[in-house]
Amino acid sequence: MKRLFTLLCALTLTLACAAEAKTVEAASPGGNLRLAVDVSDRITYGLWSGEDKILENCTLSLTLADRTLGEKPRLRSVKRSSADEVLERRNPTKNASVRNRYNAVRLNFAGGYAVEFRLFDDGAAYRFVTSLPGEVEVMGEACRLGFPAGSEAWLSEVDGFRSMYEEPYTRVATAEYDSADRMSYLPVLVGMPGGKKVLLAESDVRDYPCMFVRGDGAGGFESLFPRVPKEYAPAGDRSLKIVAEEPYIARTQGTRTFPWRVAVVAEKDAALIENELVWLLAEPAADADWDWVKPGLVSWDWWNGMRLTGVDFRAGRNTESYRYYIDFAARYGIPYIIMDEGWSASTTDVFHPNPDLDLQELIAYGRERNVQIVLWLTWLAVEKDMDRLFATLEEWGIPGVKIDFMDRSDQWMVGYYERVMKCAARHRLFVDMHGSYTPKGLYRTYPNLLTYEGVLGMEQGGRCKPENSNWLPFIRNAVGPMDFTPGSMFSAQPEDN
Repeated sequence: MKRLFTLLCALTLTLACAAEAKTVEAASPGGNLRLAVDVSDRITYGLWSGEDKILENCTLSLTLADRTLGEKPRLRSVKRSSADEVLERRNPTKNASVRNRYNAVRLNFAGGYAVEFRLFDDGAAYRFVTSLPGEVEVMGEACRLGFPAGSEAWLSEVDGFRSMYEEPYTRVATAEYDSADRMSYLPVLVGMPGGKKVLLAESDVRDYPCMFVRGDGAGGFESLFPRVPKEYAPAGDRSLKIVAEEPYIARTQGTRTFPWRVAVVAEKDAALIENELVWLLAEPAADADWDWVKPGLVSWDWWNGMRLTGVDFRAGRNTESYRYYIDFAARYGIPYIIMDEGWSASTTDVFHPNPDLDLQELIAYGRERNVQIVLWLTWLAVEKDMDRLFATLEEWGIPGVKIDFMDRSDQWMVGYYERVMKCAARHRLFVDMHGSYTPKGLYRTYPNLLTYEGVLGMEQGGRCKPENSNWLPFIRNAVGPMDFTPGSMFSAQPEDN
């Protein structure tokens, strides 16, 4: 009798849990994308494009120091919303206006958190939203993505989180990609057996690390994140080496929105290029005067090693050579030249030009010819005295800077990007992030952030091959502007050096 009672209790509990299980469905405005979110002992979802299931058995959770959001969730309410508006882009690097049309569903759970999904006709995204007191430590975030059998992916594989984001694409079958293989940074392109493609990306990454993925051994991807640096050691004149890490990936405010996990869906490859989801999902720019930001072409000296020939002066990082570059830019209507490494007294002393060039004279010389000078800096030099440095550059009449060698995407470095953009905006400077991770939407929040590198360009010489570059418009460039070195001609002879 006692055993029968125990079995009845267990059956009652099972039926109660089953009764609590709930499926929430939503569709994109045009109806071509459909989402089904299952809430039981965890949160799972699937995504369909027409009759094709393109994401399956996907799970999500956010682990804090004291609990895991998404584990044994208790659904309190479901809120639906929609939008259909045309947004004007400030200083557009793509479309001048963008249609923001989506249907959204927000699942509010007990315990002070929610998961919000948005469905556009060309993709879907979700994010965590928390309303928790004080600060929280995020120990990890699980984003498991499953794909139909027979899918393949184009990855940029790396051995660790310290990455220059300049790796070539490798093509792998998702069924053969597992946790023993190298991980990949985003974006990642996945091709379905029927020809449709899904571009995996993220947006609105702020005060949080960037996401990496690796195979989970079951035909899908699982997420990985760099942890917060705890201790550093010197690493030359332009960076620092991480020698110890915290156990968590982020320490952040308990009340906030977290980054969007994005899936761009395309029936044709051209649609990947046309999508604007990373921009649309990012925090809009402050309603302020951004008219001072003037994007434009730039002439760059570094890749040629300053090897000018046929001139009546000795080429180098000196006043005469930069006058020549300014004259060249003026002749062809190029509004900017970059002075790359070597313009300053050293990579660490960026308040004084090198003794071979008169920077103030060159700034005035360029102004007379409608050519302005952009200066290269290491991130470490900027970090040491950011506000004073940017105030000095503003006083000199410098319109923008190129910042290099970040090569990381942990929470601290992501925060560095935003601190740079805020300070640069105060001093009316635009920024080119070289040695950077790929765009995550910050270029919408701060329109003075014009470009990121995060790409394998001709700067890498023979590593940059046409078969790899052909993919860039559909993967890398599909998430935002890029700083791609297009190449050049070396015509100088040894005796000219």
